[in-house]
Order: sequence, then C-alpha cells, then structure tokens
Amino acid sequence: MLAQPPLWFIIIAFLCALGPLVVFHELGHYWVGRLFGVGAEKFSIGFGREVVGWTDKRGTRWKVGWLPLGGYVQFVGDINPVSQPGEADDVPAELRARSFHLKPWWQRLLIVLAGPAANFLMAIAIFAAFFLLVGVPSASTKISKILPDGAASKSELRVGDVITSVAGNSVGSMNELRLVVMIRPNQRVPLAYVRDGRSHQAIITIGVSERADEFGQKAKIGLLGIEAEAEPLPASQAIPEATRYTFAITRSTMVVIGQILTGERSVKELGGPLKVAQVAGQQASLGPFEFIYLIAFLSINLGFINLLPVPVLDGGHLVFYAAEAIRRKPVSEQAQEWAFRGGFALLMAWMLVITFNDLASFGLFERLGRLIG
Repeated sequence: MLAQPPLWFIIIAFLCALGPLVVFHELGHYWVGRLFGVGAEKFSIGFGREVVGWTDKRGTRWKVGWLPLGGYVQFVGDINPVSQPGEADDVPAELRARSFHLKPWWQRLLIVLAGPAANFLMAIAIFAAFFLLVGVPSASTKISKILPDGAASKSELRVGDVITSVAGNSVGSMNELRLVVMIRPNQRVPLAYVRDGRSHQAIITIGVSERADEFGQKAKIGLLGIEAEAEPLPASQAIPEATRYTFAITRSTMVVIGQILTGERSVKELGGPLKVAQVAGQQASLGPFEFIYLIAFLSINLGFINLLPVPVLDGGHLVFYAAEAIRRKPVSEQAQEWAFRGGFALLMAWMLVITFNDLASFGLFERLGRLIG
C-alpha cells in the first residue's frame, strides 16, 4: 500500500486539476458570449478578494480570487457572479446592445450551455488522445474468456458471445461495459448478447468484489468475470469512441445519483472538494497519465453538475430560458430572486453534507471520538 502524498503536494495537484477545468468551462461561456456580442465585465478564476488581475482592451477584468473553488464570467447586465439579472432600465444606453439579459432567450441559452459543453469536449479530447497514444483495453465486447467462479460462469454466457447491452444500457466496448457493471454490484439485471448471429436475452446477477486502491481506500464494485478480445482502434475512431466513453461515464454518474436518491447507495459515498483534493494528489503521485485521466473524469462531472436544474447553476438558468421560450416572456424578477435564494441554500446544504462526508472519510470524527472517550 502506498503512502498518502504530503499536504503541499495534494494542494498543488488540486489546483492543477481544478484550474484548467474552471478556465475551460468559463471560456465556453465567454467565447459564445462574444460571438453574440455580449460584453464581459469580469472573468474570475476563484472567488473572494482578488489576488492578481488585469483589464483588457475590451474592459474585461481578468482576475484570480483567493478561494480556488470555481469561477465565473460576469456579463454586462449581471448584478452578481451567478448571472442574476438586474433592472433593464439600470443598464446604460451605451451598454444595452452588449447586455446579456437583453439578448434573445436562445442566445442566452446557448451562452449558458457552452460552459458545460466545454467540459464535455475537454473530456472527449483527453480520452481521444489517450486512445491514440495508449490504446483502449478492448474495442469489443466479444467474450474471449470466462473466469471461474465469476458471475458469467453461473450464466448461459459462452466464449465467443458478444454482449450488446446490460441493465438496459447498450454497450459497444469493454470500457462501456465495465462502467455499466461496476456500479451495480450484486444486482440482478437483464443482459443481451449475440451468439452465431442470433440475439439472445439472459438474466444475470452481477458479482461483487471489494477492491482497495494503491492507497488502501476500499470500494465495492460489480464484476461479470469475463475477458474480452482486444482489437486495435483506428485513428478515425478515436473521437467517436471517446465520445461514447464520455457518454457512458455521464450515464453511470446519473445512475449512481439515482441509486443514492433511492437509498440503494449511501449518501456517505458523495465526496466534496476535500476528497477531490486528496484523490488529485493520489493520482498525480501515480503519474501523468493517471492524473490527466482524473482531469477528464472531473471535467465530465463538472459539466454534469452544472446542468442540474438548480438556479445558481447553469442548469437553473437553462430552465428559466426554456420557461421564457414557452411563456413568450421572461420569468418575473421576484420569482428568479426567490429561486436564486432557494438554490443557494440548497447548494450550501449540499456542501455541508459532502464536507462532512469528506472529514468522516479521513477518520476525523473517529479520532475525535477516541480523544473524547
């Protein structure tokens, strides 16, 4: 078992992981905003007091805040970093053409959507480069070996079968298959496969294995107990395969959240910034490929989280603009004000929960209990 990296290394790794994700996300907003002629007053990496910054010729203040837990673009017409609209009449006449909230709803929707989209594109680019440079474990789901005592050995699956879907999720590569299976330990699920050109259906109970990583952290994962034939990946398939893999990770994230909401998984499995920092340090200590892979994974999660329909997040703004398109008029400022307050309260409650989980995973409360006892 490897020793945990030192704190200074974890902090640097965390900043090196989070920084590019935030910059790329906010640049998505910024560049599409510029495309539609929207002016940006501030482009901030981090929150709070400015540590360093400069103002460009367009009047945008580019700055770094002391709290490196996110970032924002504040467009002309925004009254705060979460893009809450101000009074239209308060926008000076000379800035009205560049005001974000005076643009058509579909332009505002695309500007907001560009942030999460940039994160997904970043992940796709990283995975495509990995598949070209390192290769993929297998671009096929054709079974080449069934492991003894595994879940597949207790089913009707045979060597040569090609698995096409598991638990209702289509799979086209071993990467996708693993992502579907690993989050369903000990679950009884439908499985589709092709044998001799004919499609078949089966019900299989996914196996469970408790695995520990290089740092001793344990997790239960699902296994089928099979090995698949390795196939070379043509360069022309790198981006399509990376896109499918990104979609598969996003789909798995949605399933895990659903499992937590329904009680199949414990809310204790949710991690926050402290846990992300620890994992960033661990992966960076293992090598550049592991660290860059983590950045791609975090980029997907950042894009997905920002699409959740919470008013202070991008997804909340998208809901407002969709409602505006249906109603043919903006949501009232009072309704938006209360929505932003509720969203902020929900976000703070969520931060408290995941921070508590992080501290518990570090053994803080257990050590406190021993000291008190």
